Amino acid sequence: MSAVLPRHRVNVLTGTKSARLIEDPAEYADLIKKAKRPLLVVGPLLLESTADGKLLLEYALDLAKAGGIPVCATAQTRGKIVELGVQPDCLYDAVEIVNALKDPDWQGVKKEGNHDLVMFCGIRSDLGNQGLSTLKHFARHLKTMTLCKHYFPHATYSLPNFKKDSEWYEFLESLIANLKKGD
Repeated sequence: MSAVLPRHRVNVLTGTKSARLIEDPAEYADLIKKAKRPLLVVGPLLLESTADGKLLLEYALDLAKAGGIPVCATAQTRGKIVELGVQPDCLYDAVEIVNALKDPDWQGVKKEGNHDLVMFCGIRSDLGNQGLSTLKHFARHLKTMTLCKHYFPHATYSLPNFKKDSEWYEFLESLIANLKKGD
């Protein structure tokens, strides 16, 4: 797998720091487990179905459940999350949650303190890149992680570019299984 080029090339080559590429689901799971207050931000691209009919959103909710991670719904994802029997911890649009995360004094979605790891999945890649760039430059108190099938250079940790959706689904299933394992 290669992370040579991000999906959107517009203004992604500024700066000297780019995402650490991680291809091992166990390593991703370990990073998530180490976080004290992680947050999962889900976007509308997760409302699409896989080839076998499973919603991508279901992977994200399984991951959140396995890791005990609060979920932030963006765009029109809240309705589908509730329909799947889960109550999201908060509802923001993508720009609002990025702005809240920039503030080191923000108390987080559960009012327990700011988050130290924020995972993004299902956000449009151009919007995601800009949000991640903002957090990279203005929120040095937190780390960012992407769970999308494309490389995001402005994240702290990113997946590689998966050429086949099936490889990405396997990664997500393995990540969930690793989160369910005890330490």
